[in-house]
Amino acid sequence: DARIAHEAPAVPVELDYQILSDWAAFDAWMEKLKDAPLVALDTETTSLDEMQARMVGMSLAVSPGVACYIPVAHRGPDNAPQLPKAEVLARLKPWLEDASRAKLLHHAKYDAHVFANEGIKLAGITEDTMLQAYVLESHRGVGLNDLAQRYLGRSGVSYEDLCGKGAKQIGFDEVAVDQAGHYAAEDSDFTLQLHQVLRPMVAADEGLNRIYLLEMQVSAVLTTVERNGVKVDAAELGRQSHKLGQEMLQLEQKAYELAGQPFNLNSPKQLGEILFGQMQLPVVRKTASGAPSTDEEVLSKLAQDYPLPQVLLEYRGLSKLKSTYTDKLPRMINPNTGRVHTHYSQAAVITGRLASSDPNLQNIPVRTEAGRRVREAFIAEQGMLLSADYSQIELRIMAHVSDDANLQRAFAAGEDIHRATASEVFGVSLEGVSTEQRRAAKAINFGLIYGMGVFGLASNLGITRDAAQAYIDRYFARYPGVAMYMDDTRRRAREQGYVETVFGRRLQLPEIRGASGPRRQGAERAAINAPMQGTAADLIKMAMIAVQDWLEAEKLQTRMIMQVHDELVLEAPDAELDLVKEALPRLMCNVATLRVPLVAEVGMGKNWEQAH
Repeated sequence: DARIAHEAPAVPVELDYQILSDWAAFDAWMEKLKDAPLVALDTETTSLDEMQARMVGMSLAVSPGVACYIPVAHRGPDNAPQLPKAEVLARLKPWLEDASRAKLLHHAKYDAHVFANEGIKLAGITEDTMLQAYVLESHRGVGLNDLAQRYLGRSGVSYEDLCGKGAKQIGFDEVAVDQAGHYAAEDSDFTLQLHQVLRPMVAADEGLNRIYLLEMQVSAVLTTVERNGVKVDAAELGRQSHKLGQEMLQLEQKAYELAGQPFNLNSPKQLGEILFGQMQLPVVRKTASGAPSTDEEVLSKLAQDYPLPQVLLEYRGLSKLKSTYTDKLPRMINPNTGRVHTHYSQAAVITGRLASSDPNLQNIPVRTEAGRRVREAFIAEQGMLLSADYSQIELRIMAHVSDDANLQRAFAAGEDIHRATASEVFGVSLEGVSTEQRRAAKAINFGLIYGMGVFGLASNLGITRDAAQAYIDRYFARYPGVAMYMDDTRRRAREQGYVETVFGRRLQLPEIRGASGPRRQGAERAAINAPMQGTAADLIKMAMIAVQDWLEAEKLQTRMIMQVHDELVLEAPDAELDLVKEALPRLMCNVATLRVPLVAEVGMGKNWEQAH
């Protein structure tokens, strides 16, 4: 990729890495900090769980090849001299908390948590090499070692080199100080050198620079949201686990009856023998080893015609909810806060959306009763939960980017967009649209955003491919702007190898030129969908910043506690409910001006399900 071509900087001739284990050396380094315009900073800790991690040491770099490590809590066999943690932090606190002293980190959110755990509010985070790399190439890894090899042509000591792997892995606090010192100093040094390569590349493009500055602000907001956490009702989850267990037993009995014998529902082998051996159901697809597949997609297809696969699907759904949420969430409650703290990955999803893990809040099914019950266990500790989400955001973005007059007119008039589409496609009045026609229009609206073709629409609506083709033709005839946008986007993606969001986020599609067949078609679908999803991601990130800034400016008690897809969830005390409920839609809709109005809807309740 020519855009990413650059000269790897020269490796510093001499490495000046120091381990600060006496106050004289510490004071000498403090003088270096005073003169440095930008300091790279990194922490070494006891855990990857940022809410529980405690500091073992920290490293600083002031110029290429010049870095230090301050060990404060090693308990390794070498018994090397170290400075006392409390005093080191007390002396560094004024610098760490000074917003005017510029600091550079790799994945700053993690280190901000670690300092917060030690009672320090890290300020002055002006640069983050993880986010620089993500903005430049969101489809590639953003680990420090990956990047050092890719951009600096250097490979450093890896964490596994120091701590080992698997069951034998030791904690960083057990690593000998001299080994730890070189590794840690190198981390800060690499971060500083990467910044010197990546930051000018980001700055060279106005759109990328805008997105990078957005991501920097989001990182700070996410630190707050993650620390806020969310209250879950452990007793309620216990009751749900029990209930799910009983429902699973009933489904198991039902499956035995349908199969004419008991079998292990969790064994693909036994399942295959029953479905395809004894019951002679048609084989939909085979696994790599040649056995008939029994995955979810296969069962869904078979469930249209046969009762047993339907029961198995229900059983799997409940089993997943039980193991992932109702059994697990109570164990994830942080003992110090009494709340659950999800981790938001800011640089994991190609389109710019956030990913959530431990627990994954985005995967709780909304369409099933059992899934909705899980949301009921997310509760307000005091006051109420408020849920605000953008209404039909991706379709509105489609209306904006395609500049289609018919689509824009429907949104401007505040019409139900699926009803309006049905009216156009089926040539009936708005009032004359049947439920079935609205359902078909909805499938077309969302299908086209996801780059779905004739085949997808036909199977989605259970109609012939000819009928589906006729629907799509009529749609494009009524919304010619959308058809033109899709053709233009595919062409531009093939020419440039990437597409962009409305705000300039760049989404690389390496397979759109080189690959053939299904992989290339996949890339073409992504080319159409990525600008919608990516622009929606940009907007919700802008909304998070606007809402958090407002909460802080007004000095409110209300806290932002979750972000899921296009939805923000806040916990507000009773006294602030009216104020926040009124302000949320205004804040969310004023972050940008599109060619169609943005609409945000707010609900509230004692728990997440009620609020949503």
